[in-house]
Amino acid sequence: MERSDTTTTPLLLSEALTSLPPLPTTSKELRLQTRNEIQSNPDVPILVALDDDPTGTQTCHDIAVLTTWSVSVLTTEFQNTPSGSGFFILTNSRALHSPAARDLTIEICRNLKEAATQAGKTFEVVLRGDSTLRGHFPVEPEAVEEVLGESDAWILAPFFLQGGRYTIDDVHYVAEGDTLVPAGQTPFARDATFGFKSSHLADWVVEKSKGAIARDCVRGLSLSNIREGGRDKIAEILLAAPKRTVFVVNAAAEEDMDIVVLGILKASAQGKKFLFRSAAAFVSARLGISPIPPITARQLRMDSSVGGLIIAGSYVPKTTAQLKSLIATSKDKLITVELDVNKLLESESTREGELQRALKTAERYLYSPKDVLVMTSRNLITGADERSSLDIGSIVAASLVSLLTRLDTKPRYVIAKGGITSSDMATKALGMKRATIVGQAAPGVPLWRCDELTSKWPGLPYVVFPGNVGGENELATVVERWRLANPMNRC
Repeated sequence: MERSDTTTTPLLLSEALTSLPPLPTTSKELRLQTRNEIQSNPDVPILVALDDDPTGTQTCHDIAVLTTWSVSVLTTEFQNTPSGSGFFILTNSRALHSPAARDLTIEICRNLKEAATQAGKTFEVVLRGDSTLRGHFPVEPEAVEEVLGESDAWILAPFFLQGGRYTIDDVHYVAEGDTLVPAGQTPFARDATFGFKSSHLADWVVEKSKGAIARDCVRGLSLSNIREGGRDKIAEILLAAPKRTVFVVNAAAEEDMDIVVLGILKASAQGKKFLFRSAAAFVSARLGISPIPPITARQLRMDSSVGGLIIAGSYVPKTTAQLKSLIATSKDKLITVELDVNKLLESESTREGELQRALKTAERYLYSPKDVLVMTSRNLITGADERSSLDIGSIVAASLVSLLTRLDTKPRYVIAKGGITSSDMATKALGMKRATIVGQAAPGVPLWRCDELTSKWPGLPYVVFPGNVGGENELATVVERWRLANPMNRC
């Protein structure tokens, strides 16, 4: 069903930002304050980010992401993680149907609870989800509480600066150029599986909970409270609120998130228990992680004798625009292989034929060496309902996994475009169980490295490129930046 939000209007980004109260201090100073507080207080719990696709690592560096969650694995991670720090668990639950996502969340939380007891550590959970509000809400937070007990409040924080996601006056916006478009009026709101119509986050909570959470249970942490009242005002609001309040975090700058985190830490020290549903910005703010510049090819010491591999499965309009730019600017430096999704879905034999064709081309040109783009055809095919659309996506994702699993030539790097695509490539094709978040290949674009000898290609630079992050030329810029001077052409 076509959905739209007609109750809110777009804003000019520049005018919206200049109309806000001034920021009291810089993010650098606030991050240092957060870092000092969590490092000096052994009672600050470890933060465990359950990430419903790999893109949540897009503001962090030098911490771990796990793709398995047995009690033994989690116990070891807790033992090696200092109090106040944290780690990610990649659940990829956005690729699951709602009942399966609930069961998975329960399983992970049970294992976390047992592992933390064995390690003698305390922890709290953030459910890192899509900054454009797509995901299993409120199913996943309800599942967390089923295992870990009821929270005093939920905190909803979808702000993500690098992706152009702002929350102002409790309305969530997506920046398109200099225009802030209410999220309910964007293509993300028409998602075949996780569509919604409300841009005002109180209405969104009511909509997604099907009325189980009343609107008067949702309260905003306003930008005036954040910027003029500071951490003390935020802590005061959190401490005074009735149990089961859902707080909407308004934020238009990283500093807003930093101040809210300091208020949360103060309220938590006085016994309040919170459960978080957030985009990536909250995680780095809560952990006191300051940004670093994008990682360069020189830092990675990549092999110039082979090409890089880009795999694109995302269908959001931004991805399609970025692929078009990549192809146009790369010219003969890039070989493009398009997988016909209709053939992938038609039968096993037609699917195998498409994969064999793509494999043969990729092997030939990676070794030539040229960069290779493997992309699904751009006509989005959906099912009759949310379930069938998700199933179609699963078949396409499995096809891409099969291709990378069977590829013999180790590329210079792998860029996986799209959340579900990048999760499947990492876990199912490359066999990653634990990776280090090295930093970002571009703002909001995570770079991982897995050094486990059991993985397909240990040490391979692996880029988790979200489908909806960056300008039209962002993907082309990363590929060009990592394009090394090639030795003699062997094609």
